[in-house]
Amino acid sequence: MIASSRVAPFSADRDEPQRGLVALLRTEIENTIERYMRANSDYRTNVPGLHVARIVAPVPPTTHMAEASICICISGARQMTFGGGNYDQIESQYLLSTIGLPSIVAIPDASPQNPYTAVRIELDLELARQIMAEVDVDTGDRQPSQSGISIAPVDHTLLDPVARLVRLIEAPRDVAFLSDLLQREILYRVLTGPRGTNLRQIVRLGSQGHRIAKAASWIRDHFREQFHVEQLATMIGMGVSTLHRHFQDLTGMSPLQYQKHLRLHEARRLMLIEETDVTTTALKVGYESPTQFGREYRRLFGQPPLKNIKSIRSEGGDRTAF
Repeated sequence: MIASSRVAPFSADRDEPQRGLVALLRTEIENTIERYMRANSDYRTNVPGLHVARIVAPVPPTTHMAEASICICISGARQMTFGGGNYDQIESQYLLSTIGLPSIVAIPDASPQNPYTAVRIELDLELARQIMAEVDVDTGDRQPSQSGISIAPVDHTLLDPVARLVRLIEAPRDVAFLSDLLQREILYRVLTGPRGTNLRQIVRLGSQGHRIAKAASWIRDHFREQFHVEQLATMIGMGVSTLHRHFQDLTGMSPLQYQKHLRLHEARRLMLIEETDVTTTALKVGYESPTQFGREYRRLFGQPPLKNIKSIRSEGGDRTAF
């Protein structure tokens, strides 16, 4: 497990002013989100790319696609599983996702007294590439592929522009002019921050990470179709063994496992939201055999399809994860 305790805490007395500023910014963001959620049920705000949530009841393990984004935990905690790895995110940490990954999210301890409050900001990878070129944040690092999901502490240099972006929720006249500027500042802080390498490897043209991201994007667009890894390797100009190694580093799974997870997560969504039956669902996501589908579904989610869907509904899990 990659637990939150692995993230280094602030150091001694010289960081006390920073901790105080982070606490003030967190309080401001939490209050703004609370006011917003009193009048809205949608996580998506009027600010492009900005999603906010205040959750006051436990959320059982729920299917979620972790798109390229940063998710900042303002208060409370959440658990996330993908590719066989487990992540615990607590307040004053951000989770950076650089590639679309099928995952399971749970918020087991949320309550009115201890709400889970969070901000998620979609990342414009093309804009990140422009920023790298403009301000020379490409440090030339050519390290081995980093994980597509990582956790880091939030400092005031990142939380300050995030707070200003959240303020735009209550200043709609300023959104058109200021939101793009703040998105650029936030991207710059992420690119130059403690997890900047994870993002730079994806947006740097020609890098191993960029090519693996292209392969993952192709699989997402064609996950219902059969394909051979050799074809995928040729498509991105990479040897098969190299593709497997870097794909595993970035996503925590092989290309075929990634396809399988995409299929099964989409199947769960179809049965839960669109209420399709098992056989129809299996065919829709690319399985030729409902028996094979049921076997692989149980292996991933721990229960047969119908029993799992019934269990999710009884626990109140038929909602969108944040």
